[in-house]
Amino acid sequence: MTYAFEVVGQLNSGVNEVLVKARGRAISRAVDVAEVVRRHRLLEGTVAISSVGIGTERLTNREGKDLNVSFIQITLTRRPPDGGPAPASSPPRAEGTGSRPPSPP
Repeated sequence: MTYAFEVVGQLNSGVNEVLVKARGRAISRAVDVAEVVRRHRLLEGTVAISSVGIGTERLTNREGKDLNVSFIQITLTRRPPDGGPAPASSPPRAEGTGSRPPSPP
């Protein structure tokens, strides 16, 4: 799972919080990524799912038709091995996606 390795890499680089996002059929992939990372042997006991958000976005397809697309956002937080809270001076959150690269602004 490439996405899981990317999230583990972010957490190992010093980022204490990673946001995994997905839309539509990729939602199950985002859930799998979160669970694989949470149970990863190198991170065992130090990563928790701190929040999960779900919803529906209204998008317009190429033909101009409006579509409702479900989404999920899963926030993974790294704690110190002793189980305490993440340090107050945490590096900024990294974002990853289970469906496609982020849209340009």
